[in-house]
Amino acid sequence: MKIEIRNAQNLSFREKQVVVLKESGTPAAQIAKRLHLAESTVATIYNRARGKGYEVVIVIPGDVLALYENGEDDHEQ
Repeated sequence: MKIEIRNAQNLSFREKQVVVLKESGTPAAQIAKRLHLAESTVATIYNRARGKGYEVVIVIPGDVLALYENGEDDHEQ
């Protein structure tokens, strides 16, 4: 699985750090500890970033979800 953040150019460096960790499922307490911030600061940064309109896209290959038969290309329609 791969996570892509679109419109990340609108985010500050710190917002990108928080968004990547948060959208990857890291709890706010762990983000705060890792980035040496208060947990309330993590929440503020995350909320500010959400207001800037970034989008999260999760790319999951079809074979991971068992959607295709053996040998079938996941690009075939």
